[in-house]
Amino acid sequence: MIVVDSSVWIDYFSGVVNIQTDKLDGILGQGPVAIGDLILTEVLQGFRHDKDYKAVRSLFEDVTICEMLGTKMAIKSADNFRSLRRKGITVRKTADVIIATFCIEQKLPLLFSDKDFKPFVEHLGLVEF
Repeated sequence: MIVVDSSVWIDYFSGVVNIQTDKLDGILGQGPVAIGDLILTEVLQGFRHDKDYKAVRSLFEDVTICEMLGTKMAIKSADNFRSLRRKGITVRKTADVIIATFCIEQKLPLLFSDKDFKPFVEHLGLVEF
């Protein structure tokens, strides 16, 4: 199973062609794709028109949606944020810390285009797809 971040979904739905959207296009319908509840929120809140919102929401019915946060994950996410901060790295968005930590803990690769995930790959073992 591969978790796909909102940075890739947003590009994909906007018609942006890049390495990540090509990878997403290649795996859709070929294997299990997952998103987190936080990712679902980030993607869906971006649609201005009800028609587009409903179409994408319907598409996500065929995607595994993972609940990414609970007490243990909240503490582990804070630990990871603090670990990176001790190395002089500050991640800009709490949601990215939670998403990366979830993937690390569940041993799931993450497809992303957001550079904030790179420190998790370099220092904490996040697997980039």
